[in-house]
Amino acid sequence: MFTGIVEEIGRITAVEPSGDGVRLTLHAPTAVEGVHHGDSISVSGVCLTVIAWTDEGFTADVMRQTLDMSTLDAAREGTPVNLERATAAGGRLGGHIVQGHIDGTGVVREVRPGAQWRVVRIGLPGHLAPLVVDKGSIAVDGVSLTVSAVSAAGVSDPWFEVSLIPETLVATTFGALVEGDRVNLETDILARHVQRLLSFGVAAPETPGPWSFATTEVPAADYSVLDPNLAPAPDAGRRTEGGSR
Repeated sequence: MFTGIVEEIGRITAVEPSGDGVRLTLHAPTAVEGVHHGDSISVSGVCLTVIAWTDEGFTADVMRQTLDMSTLDAAREGTPVNLERATAAGGRLGGHIVQGHIDGTGVVREVRPGAQWRVVRIGLPGHLAPLVVDKGSIAVDGVSLTVSAVSAAGVSDPWFEVSLIPETLVATTFGALVEGDRVNLETDILARHVQRLLSFGVAAPETPGPWSFATTEVPAADYSVLDPNLAPAPDAGRRTEGGSR
């Protein structure tokens, strides 16, 4: 798991065919600090597994499905990438929960510069649009960002916007984003789970359960196990309106 806080901008130094996928080698001196075989590193939002490393970088395999779902299908020698090591248990969750499992790619439609920030509008596939909400979180190329605007529901060409502060522009590859660039998108995992649950059409129960807000009978507490003199009176139960047990 990652948090979407980029640790360094790395660079792809080699792309080699490997079956129906590729093997990538990356220059990543910060990301390999303390690394072990099998560790996970986010490469522009894609979770990859370290299979070899040096003091200057690491090598990872990328399978066909990952290439089809992400911008790594266009990886070339010299391509800059955002890098983040997996978060340690007990570490700070500086961004949001990011799995490194890309949902698809988006396309930069507009870059609007401001005095202290930059607003980027990104088009996304229609099936992902319901999972992106204003002021919610989204990972773009592995960077945890807050959505600052969204298109109306039902439009044929959905989009969302993010506002990038100077630090983000310097610490990530976003400083070089231009209209037409493709980016990796990972929507919020909680939204995806809710969407999946709703797809099963699970209906709400017709009768209220024990935790409903209907009028309920609340029995008096029985402390007689501690002191027989504290046993409740027979009519000590009470009714409460609108409460829950």
